[in-house]
Amino acid sequence: MASSDILFIERDADIVVMTMNRPPANALNIDLISVLLDRIQTFTRDEAPPGIVLTGCGDRFFSAGGDIKEVATVEAATPRLRMFHALLCEMERYPSPLVCAVRGYAVGGAFEFLLHADYVVANPECQVGFPEINHGLLPAVKGMRQAARILGQRAAKELLYWGELIDAPKALRLGAVDQIVETDEVTDKARSICRQLRSKDRKLFAAMKRSLNLTGQMSDGELDDMTIADLPAYLDEEESAEARARFLAKNKKV
Repeated sequence: MASSDILFIERDADIVVMTMNRPPANALNIDLISVLLDRIQTFTRDEAPPGIVLTGCGDRFFSAGGDIKEVATVEAATPRLRMFHALLCEMERYPSPLVCAVRGYAVGGAFEFLLHADYVVANPECQVGFPEINHGLLPAVKGMRQAARILGQRAAKELLYWGELIDAPKALRLGAVDQIVETDEVTDKARSICRQLRSKDRKLFAAMKRSLNLTGQMSDGELDDMTIADLPAYLDEEESAEARARFLAKNKKV
């Protein structure tokens, strides 16, 4: 898939690196949100969707979040916010690994990307948070709910109510990022993690991700239906059967 001026795309076999390019801060305007949404939807339709590494150009900003100029009026903000919500949904439902490689600031809407990713690699200078309350704005409701789910209610309230950014060590303690490495290692480490996750049984990974991300809004009956519907993903697949056979054979030797 071709790159655009605001989103560079580099594909290496089953891994795609998508690099946001809106200097100086990679702010998320409606054009960048639109192209991110389009590319992820396109990759989703692949017979074997690639793992995605999402990053930003430069070392100071993964992204400064939403472009405030686009939320000046209700009429201007509405289509942008609807598209941003759709993008978060696509990230949450993407059936292969989605890993964020973060150098520098990842705030506001960009922080919501981290919270919807499967894994986050950051540099020591990384700072994250929701400054919106201090700028007369609100994060997306989906992002706020995700913050409470991933970080816990107390940590989410601290970030949302005060609007202050936190540094990389605190982000790691709270679970906002998964690993901290030196700046020049961030993208390579994210690519390596993404490739390791992508090497897992594809259908099982997709089923697990869907269960982790989507089942909190489902009834017990819907959960039961999903459990049964997932059976063919591993009982009828040769690769899964071989994995079970190896496990059983190993246990017999013990």
